[in-house]
Amino acid sequence: MVSSAAPAVSKNAATVGDYLRIARLDHATKHVFVLPGIALAWLLRGVHSSDLALSVLLGFLCVVCIASANYVINEWLDREFDKHHPTKSTRASVRTDLKARNVYLLWVLFVVVGLTCAAAASTTMLVVACVFAAQGIFYNVKPLRTKDKAYLDVISEAINNPLRLAIGWAMVDPFTLPPVSLMAGYWLGGAFLMAVKRFSEYRQIVASHGLDLLIRYRASFAGYTERALLVSCFVYAMLTIFALAVFLIKYRIEYILTFPFLVALFAQYLNISMFTNSTAQSPEKLFSERRLLAIAAGLGVTFVVFTFVDLPDLEVLTAQRFIVAPW
Repeated sequence: MVSSAAPAVSKNAATVGDYLRIARLDHATKHVFVLPGIALAWLLRGVHSSDLALSVLLGFLCVVCIASANYVINEWLDREFDKHHPTKSTRASVRTDLKARNVYLLWVLFVVVGLTCAAAASTTMLVVACVFAAQGIFYNVKPLRTKDKAYLDVISEAINNPLRLAIGWAMVDPFTLPPVSLMAGYWLGGAFLMAVKRFSEYRQIVASHGLDLLIRYRASFAGYTERALLVSCFVYAMLTIFALAVFLIKYRIEYILTFPFLVALFAQYLNISMFTNSTAQSPEKLFSERRLLAIAAGLGVTFVVFTFVDLPDLEVLTAQRFIVAPW
C-alpha cells in the first residue's frame, strides 16, 4: 500500500492565472442544471420577465460568479486537506503561494458581481443568490463547515442543485418559485450525485492509499463505510423518484413516461462510479461519457415530445381504481 503521509510541497509564487484557477471557471458545465428551471417555468408559468434575454444573461452571470466565489473559498480553506488527495494535491491552492488577502478580495469580487447581477434581474433571483452564496460559507467555514460531517456534507452541498433550478426559473418568472416537489426532487437528485462521488472516492482511495489518508483529506469520511455510501445512493435515488413523481402527476402527467430514461440515467451514473479514476469524481468531465449523454439526450427528447403530446388516458393514474375479483 502507498504511504499515507503527504509529501512536502515546495510552493511557487502565485500568478494571476493561479488565482483564476481556484475559481474553477472550467466547471461552468455544472450550470446545465439551470436549464430545466428555464424550460419548466416557460412551460408551466409562461414568460413573466419584462426582458427575457437580459434576465437570462444576468442569471447566468449570477450563477457563474456565485459558484466561483464558493469555489474560491473552498479551495483556500481546503488547501491543507487537499494535499493528502492523490489528484487534488496538484491544485494551485496547494502548489502555489496564494496570498490570503488576494483570495478574499477575489471572493468578495465574485460575490458582489453575482449579487449585483441578481439584483438587476429581480428580487427573487437576489434572494436565491444570497442563499447560494451563504451555502458556500456554511459548507466551508468553521464552526459550521458542514462538509466535515457525514451525510450533512452531501445534503448541504446538494442544495446547490435546487438553487440553480430556482435561478433558472426566476429568469423567466421572477414572481414565483418552483413547486416544492420539484425543488425536493432536484435537491435529492443532487444528493445522489454527491453520494455517488463520495462512494467512488472512498473505493478508490481506500484501495490505493488507505482509510487514514482519506480521512485526513476529508473528515466526513470517518463517518462512512463503502456499504453505507452505497445504501445512501439507493435511498437518495428512491426519494428523488418519489418527489419527481409527485411533481409530474400534479403538473403534467405525460412527463411520467420519461421515467425509464431517468432511471437509466441514475443507473448509468452509479455504474460509472465503479471504475478507477471515475468521472463521477469530477462531474465537470461527464461530457466525455457517451452512454450517459445518449441517455440524457433520450430523456430530453421524450421531455419535448410529451410537452406537446397530450395523453388523457393517463389521468386514470390519478384516480382510485380497484381490481374486481372475478370470483
